[in-house]
Amino acid sequence: MEPLKVVARLWERIEARDWDGVALLIAEDAVIEWPVSSERIVGRANFIAVISEDDYADERSVDVLRILADGDLVVTEVEIPQDHVVYRAVSLWTVRNGQVAGAREYWTSPGQDPAPRWRAGFVEPLVEPLAEPLAEPLAAFLAVD
Repeated sequence: MEPLKVVARLWERIEARDWDGVALLIAEDAVIEWPVSSERIVGRANFIAVISEDDYADERSVDVLRILADGDLVVTEVEIPQDHVVYRAVSLWTVRNGQVAGAREYWTSPGQDPAPRWRAGFVEPLVEPLAEPLAEPLAAFLAVD
């Protein structure tokens, strides 16, 4: 399966809370890094344990805003709304042999890092998101050619 489809399917399986399906898409020795929280998850089992934790994996939607691929590298931007906060992530996925071998994900919440006052004369508030969810559902990316 081509890398873009692997990662599109990964987000689809994460949203469905299909941990067995997620596990099939992650290499056993995958390394996923979260620089914002200074964490590295080594191995499929650890990644599944983290993302399937009951308090972490509640019933929330995963909106894929962008997905781009160049060879084995796939970049996604996703949004996961929670009750009182919206999480955004830009993820750089490396896919080898049909599985995610590595990733670096930057998770944050819009507005989490307040703008410094000195920039006020040069910028305007970002009210609308830069990207809207994909016009086509992920299923369109997963369709067999």
